[in-house]
Amino acid sequence: MEAPVGIALFAYGSLVSVASAEWTLGRPVEHAAAARLPAWRRRWSQVRDNRATEKTFAHAESGAVPPHCLGLNLEPDASGAGPNGVLIELSPAELERLAAREVRYNRIDVTEAIGEDHAASAFSQVVAFTAKPENFAPTPPPDAVILAPYVRAVEAAFGSIGADQLELFRETTGPPPVEVIEAILVRDEIPPGNPREW
Repeated sequence: MEAPVGIALFAYGSLVSVASAEWTLGRPVEHAAAARLPAWRRRWSQVRDNRATEKTFAHAESGAVPPHCLGLNLEPDASGAGPNGVLIELSPAELERLAAREVRYNRIDVTEAIGEDHAASAFSQVVAFTAKPENFAPTPPPDAVILAPYVRAVEAAFGSIGADQLELFRETTGPPPVEVIEAILVRDEIPPGNPREW
């Protein structure tokens, strides 16, 4: 039996989208496998200052600029079966490129947590991203919103790998805890390869 080699990303949100991952990595992307991450949970607990970061969105109808936007996040949960996602094989350089995209997240090693998954055993390391302390919001701040294009992209991505995976995503995430709005980008200082719809 060959020793495992290479790096895999456990993608659990927008990077499940092949189009989104390809936009960032600049190459064709295939999912190595669907997987789950035991001892973790997925929640809407990553927060971004919508007025001061590299992109600012306004409500598509009212033009109001919400102060905060929420995104998906991984949190430790020792008792849980874990969220579903996909594994994407990466080179070390691509991992650094993803870190540049995921500016509000820290990279973590989840090899041990996911290690018994048969697909993950083909990789020497499995990594994921979790919100930095300053971007972690266990309770949504007042007037926070979630961008509808982000929700659509994530749900479409899970739907593309199977109706059962979309249903599992919904079961292991729960409904958005704040208003989901249609939004337009009104300020753009976004580095190349990063999503511009959310």
